[in-house]
Amino acid sequence: MFTMSMEDILLLLSKYYDILLVSILVISITALYLSKGAKNAKNCIPGSLGIPFVGETFALLSATNSVKGCYEFVRLRREWHGKWFKTRIFGKIHVFVPSVEGAKAIFTNDFALFNKGYVKSMADAVGKKSLLCVPQESHKRIRHLLSDPFSMNSLSKFVQRFDKMLYERLKKVQREGKSFTVLDFNMKITFDAMCDMLMSIKDSSLLEQIEKDCTAISDAMLSFPVMIPGTRYFKGIKARGRLMETFKGMITARRNGKEYYEDFLQSMLEKDSCPANQKLDDEEIMDNLLTLIIAGQTTTAAAMMWSVKFLDEHRGAQNRLREEQLSILRSKPNGALLTMDDLNSMSYASKVVKETLRMSNVLLWFPRVALNDCSIEGKFILSTLLHMWKSFEIKKGWHANIDATCIHYDPTLYKDPMQFNPSRFDVLIKFYCLENFEMLSTLLFNHAYFSHIQEIQKPYSYIPFGSGHRTCLGINMAKVTMLVFLHRLTTGYKWTVDDPDRSLERKAHIPRLRSGCPITLTALQDE
Repeated sequence: MFTMSMEDILLLLSKYYDILLVSILVISITALYLSKGAKNAKNCIPGSLGIPFVGETFALLSATNSVKGCYEFVRLRREWHGKWFKTRIFGKIHVFVPSVEGAKAIFTNDFALFNKGYVKSMADAVGKKSLLCVPQESHKRIRHLLSDPFSMNSLSKFVQRFDKMLYERLKKVQREGKSFTVLDFNMKITFDAMCDMLMSIKDSSLLEQIEKDCTAISDAMLSFPVMIPGTRYFKGIKARGRLMETFKGMITARRNGKEYYEDFLQSMLEKDSCPANQKLDDEEIMDNLLTLIIAGQTTTAAAMMWSVKFLDEHRGAQNRLREEQLSILRSKPNGALLTMDDLNSMSYASKVVKETLRMSNVLLWFPRVALNDCSIEGKFILSTLLHMWKSFEIKKGWHANIDATCIHYDPTLYKDPMQFNPSRFDVLIKFYCLENFEMLSTLLFNHAYFSHIQEIQKPYSYIPFGSGHRTCLGINMAKVTMLVFLHRLTTGYKWTVDDPDRSLERKAHIPRLRSGCPITLTALQDE
């Protein structure tokens, strides 16, 4: 048996102490690394970042260019990695946040821990001084100055102008007796209405020129941001340059006294003599004119298109809506235009609008960028009775996308979420205390008085317009536009959808039917 004396051991240590020291150091560092890795693994967000800079950008662009739409990119990765996942797009790491708890953490910390974080192509398209892109110190001032078109007084005037315009145009297409595309019809009428409200533009050739440039800019919003001739990004940036020159010409003409209209643009120019913190400079005016036009046109027009599609597929809801609207129509003098009081009385129509916005998700997710390292609590559902909490680490500079689509389709928040059902909002209790939601909802459902309640709206479970400081400025305008549209459509006509295909439009940054939802109108009195 081999034995070593103490002297032999000391001799061995003195001879090989450097090797032993390095070995101990390596073992210690490895153990520390593994320990840290195990700890980080608990907080690690699954996903694939792909190769540096490019990441999975081409996969996103490929999905955008397909008939399944850009959200297919998100859906597939959720299948692969789970509800929480990260990816790299356009050189930035993006985390998709799928829960109401995550939405609350981000929305309530806007400006403190998060700021808006659009991909470069979107930011370049709308401009660095757009309300969508400006930093905190400018956001409050610009938002306040842009609020006038969305005041109740301005909305009341808008409702009557839009109602008259819509009534005449629907009557015209019905008389022609031809199939027409709802999306194209709505894109045109919402564009004309926004340009009239903002800048009093009625000249058809000028409207056509501006609309063409706005369409190119909108198409560039989700494209690879490289100025290569022929690409969507290149065309969009060139169109933006032309549009800014058009706006400059209009501003100059008004300042020189050649033109005067009582509209949003004029109200901005009349503040020229005000201090800098009480007015917008010309670049801010132009970037936000563009933003208001695109935001007011594309999302609202798409939502109106989806309402026609959903109502065609659910005749019970369509009949109930028509009954309510005909009742309102009969209570008014013949030929009278709608008022805000009329819209406020549209109980079921409001639920149709709400359900349309929940299901269509014209804003798929809300992008934010982390200003500092932080963590977000997420809840994992293990069963109907059991769940666990997990903290996810978000690094400074990462983009955290609040996934409104995932939240709106969550079966733990909405019963049969893929079913169009405006009546889910018939008797709805809204809780503002997220922490007490489970306890309160259990108590209510066990109480006989509340046994007829279909659903209870959990805080941050309904976010088609976002939430918090950056809630969409045009939230009320979108709602009244949709209500006027549904009123005139259902009280004047029945319709048939001429192409039931549900394939989505390629290269669109919001979900829109590839067919545009073509319909043929039949006047009610002709039946």
